[in-house]
Amino acid sequence: MTTAQLSDTFSIGGDLPIHRLGYGAMQLPGPGVWGEPADRDGALRVVRAAVEQGVDFIDTADSYGPLVSEQIIAEALHPYPENLVIGSKAGFTRQGPGVWTVVGHPAYLTQQVELSLRHLKVDRIDLIQLHRIDPAVPLADQLGAFKDLQDQGKVRHIGVSEVSVEELAAAREIVDVVSVQNLYNLTNRQSQDVLDYATAENIAFIPWFPIATGDLAAPDSPVADIAGELGATPSQVALAWLLQKSPVVLPIPGTKSVEHLTENMGAAGITLSAEDIARLDALA
Repeated sequence: MTTAQLSDTFSIGGDLPIHRLGYGAMQLPGPGVWGEPADRDGALRVVRAAVEQGVDFIDTADSYGPLVSEQIIAEALHPYPENLVIGSKAGFTRQGPGVWTVVGHPAYLTQQVELSLRHLKVDRIDLIQLHRIDPAVPLADQLGAFKDLQDQGKVRHIGVSEVSVEELAAAREIVDVVSVQNLYNLTNRQSQDVLDYATAENIAFIPWFPIATGDLAAPDSPVADIAGELGATPSQVALAWLLQKSPVVLPIPGTKSVEHLTENMGAAGITLSAEDIARLDALA
């Protein structure tokens, strides 16, 4: 059994079973998630290594690069393994490194999904997520663009990103929402109410920035203590905590390094005790 497959499974939309520890492809492009990576061969290697280590869920977006992340995934893995699920996102435009501008016009969203289909070399995107809600465009029009593509067979499932419980509920009135992707980790739990809602409704919850170790990686931090006791690294403990937080959580740690990837995947084999969880819960 490969490492990622030590994590249990979750079925996105009820028909896409994946192992819960996935791979996030945001770090594949250059600095500021902009342009080509300095080491394209290295980027290809890490994507291939993810699949070799059992990852069957990869999360990307048209805006990562833009387009670079999707192109690297296709170059590394196409034709894709039968069980591989790729989720992408649309709704941001890019004007330079680190610059992200929300655009939710239906024609733009449709165009971007069509481009993602081309760059990923697929006929249908397993999961398309609205990267951000554009306050200038009715939500029904934004999600309606995805629904039209779904009706055409070009999109399998629809998700949303960085939403409140109210926004998630409103989105579900418009389309069948199978996933929500919000910022959430050991030290940032502002989306706890969204996770609770997703858990109750069996909606996939994809925490982005899952390893915000920062201060937690310090020698005197509680994570370092617990990690040492378990013979693990702080990032492994942070990921294991996410995996045990709720059965709907799908962490997608990203990296450009095969070494870090291997370390992250090791989280799937870690079981935290109730005492460990309580100590970690107390950190936020």
